[in-house]
Amino acid sequence: MKMITKIKDIYNREGILSVGKRGVKYIINRIRIGLLKKVTYMIKKSKINASLDEMFSGDYERIIVFRGTFGWNTKLFQRHQQIAKSLAKEKCLMLFEVTRHTEKVNFLNKVSENLYLIDYELDLFVVELNRRINDSGKPTYLQIYSTAWDIDFKVIESYISSGYTLLYEYIDELNPVVAGLDYIPENVIKIFDYALKNKDVLVVTSASRLYDNARDLRKTDEFITLSSNGVDVAHFFEHDYKNVECMEEIKSNYDLIIGYYGAIATWFDYDTVKELAKKNPNVAFVIIGVVCDNSLKESRLEECSNVFIMEALDYDILPDYANYFDIAWIPFKINDVTKSTNPVKAFEYMALGKFIISSDLPECRKYKSINIAKNYEEYQKLIDEFRERADEDYKKLLKKEALENSWDNRAKDILMLMERYEEYERKN
Repeated sequence: MKMITKIKDIYNREGILSVGKRGVKYIINRIRIGLLKKVTYMIKKSKINASLDEMFSGDYERIIVFRGTFGWNTKLFQRHQQIAKSLAKEKCLMLFEVTRHTEKVNFLNKVSENLYLIDYELDLFVVELNRRINDSGKPTYLQIYSTAWDIDFKVIESYISSGYTLLYEYIDELNPVVAGLDYIPENVIKIFDYALKNKDVLVVTSASRLYDNARDLRKTDEFITLSSNGVDVAHFFEHDYKNVECMEEIKSNYDLIIGYYGAIATWFDYDTVKELAKKNPNVAFVIIGVVCDNSLKESRLEECSNVFIMEALDYDILPDYANYFDIAWIPFKINDVTKSTNPVKAFEYMALGKFIISSDLPECRKYKSINIAKNYEEYQKLIDEFRERADEDYKKLLKKEALENSWDNRAKDILMLMERYEEYERKN
């Protein structure tokens, strides 16, 4: 899917000749890497097998194979990595897919107890891995995210035919805007249809609207669960905060810092942010994140002198920057995409202990610590009142809701779903 999009982009910019040249170079490179990987595997086979021995000798009750090239050490360290970490602590052997494009992993790499990064590119290695999984005798699951647009349905079929149970994470509205495309790939729709219509598939939803949709399509709530996003509380609440020079400078020049981090895309309410920035010249508006499309450029938001756009930060240092926020907010437009969005950043803002303002997102209405603004006037009122409202009782509420929504708690929702299914299988 990503490859097709890239080819179209090269064709539009450079023409068919460049597509051909790059294609030949890509094929030669693939062959070279494939041969090198095969030779490396043969040379290091005994060492790799020893690592596999260690992996399968651990204390675990089920095996979850995570497929999808999201990557592990990414700046947006979010649900797929966090859930994997938490499930590994719940006696699930997590085999998390990576590729040479996302991580330098020679076949397998241990992250922590029961959590391994796996490179699936060499068939010789995958055959040996699958043999050991089958020999384990443990319940086996294939975990796929609805946003994994690079997974072919044939991959799903091969795992299911080998006895795996599909664990489908329905975490976003199926909308091309989410991936910055103008259509939804056929394989994504095919996997979605199979997952929602087949009652032997376990479906995990991250928002109430997605849960309702899944239940309505399946005409039952059996083996469907709601497990919203969450937060690694310690990463934010117990962080060893360090000074950040650029944030110190902003702090010294403005009375207040209102901050946001995350994806910067069409669902961001640029117009409201611009209006607030112009009416509040003494306030700095800091936006940190990944620019997903042309909407930021088209908005001309960067022309506002008190708006500061920063590139996405590594997860490890993100709290250092966000700690400077007086107000942390989620200024999203309300549309089909955001109505199904359960923002990870909302829970991280809680753990940071920040005064939170959000647009009227259905998922944000669920939490008492999130102050809802339906329009410009309500945003302005909350900004004006923030100092008197952000009292000690409010800070206690933030901590309480952060702890209630830890990733460990969210993983337990998924664990209960698997245990319920395993009990069903034993009885039938």
